[in-house]
Amino acid sequence: MVTLHRYRNWKIEVFGREHGIPHVHVSGPEFRATIAIIDGSIIAGALPSAILREVQGWLKFNRDTAMKLWCQRNPKHQDIL
Repeated sequence: MVTLHRYRNWKIEVFGREHGIPHVHVSGPEFRATIAIIDGSIIAGALPSAILREVQGWLKFNRDTAMKLWCQRNPKHQDIL
């Protein structure tokens, strides 16, 4: 697991040995969600709407970094890109 970003009481992480579309994990004290890197949509879980907007804003400016890290950590699944 690699933490890409921490803000207030939540963080964005990328895990290894994942499957499915490239995504990040967002977690806080009372929530957890999986967010698609490409479009910032929620794949699983739920987030408060304000935090979802902040995550989507972060991805807007850091999408290439998040995708590169996801591909490094999940080399077997690069064919889905």
